[in-house]
Amino acid sequence: ANSLDTVSRPLLDRMEIIELSGYTSNEKFHIAKDYLVKKSMKNNGLDDNDLTISDDAIEAVIGYYTREAGVRKLEQQIGKICRKAVKKLLENTERPIEVTKQNLEEYLGKERFHFEKMNEQDEIGVARGLAWTSVGGDTLSIEVNVMPGSGKVELTGKLGDVMKESAMAAISYIRANSQKLGIAENFHKTKDIHIHAVPKDGPSAGITMATAVVSALTKNPVRNDIAMTGEITLRGRVLPIGGLKEKSLAAFRAGITDIIIPNENKADIDDVPKEVRSKINFIPVKSMDTVLENALR
Repeated sequence: ANSLDTVSRPLLDRMEIIELSGYTSNEKFHIAKDYLVKKSMKNNGLDDNDLTISDDAIEAVIGYYTREAGVRKLEQQIGKICRKAVKKLLENTERPIEVTKQNLEEYLGKERFHFEKMNEQDEIGVARGLAWTSVGGDTLSIEVNVMPGSGKVELTGKLGDVMKESAMAAISYIRANSQKLGIAENFHKTKDIHIHAVPKDGPSAGITMATAVVSALTKNPVRNDIAMTGEITLRGRVLPIGGLKEKSLAAFRAGITDIIIPNENKADIDDVPKEVRSKINFIPVKSMDTVLENALR
């Protein structure tokens, strides 16, 4: 199952749940090159004299034509390339057909997916969070605008109930610590706050929302090379989250260099692939104070 939400609760209670992590892009590449390409070519009556698929083409299929934790869609796309190659060979095209990143569009059409890269510069009121979805990790951009008003808090982006609660917890934390943060104590009466996020749910965006709101209220920009994940309490404690491996892979793809994580998730860093650990600095934190020290300029 891609999601436990669709499994009957009484049935779920009688099951042992085994969670399988998604593949990294590097793992998908080797699975495709060593197994999936050969399998699809054999199934379509092709050999190395008929078709070659370059490494950069395989990487492009993984990055821009599929978005999944496994390799099912990847195998389907490779099969599509092979079938179109067979058609070209029947039209007396010279052998072998070479599929590269440059001509991949002829076989698969326009690119379907694009990974959101980190912002080009530091921005006020914009923080990058990390989410864990049924198809792996993803980045989550939180944007906050602060305007003169009467204290309204507006949430947009079709947010789930859990995420809405996280936003309110973030606002309560900021109100309780406004003096320490250098924010006017009556901001909740004189300012309207608009929080916008892409439609994902879960509590792990709590510290991201709090960071974006503090940034918007204090006019201190958030670092563009940092992402974060963690649940926030009313007292500003940072609670552990799930899916650190998948979230780290998403940050790695986006070009992020630093990730703020809950202190209780330090042990999970060992599950992150070495290629990612070598290029990302993990910052374990226990409180929102430490989050802001590292995230704001």
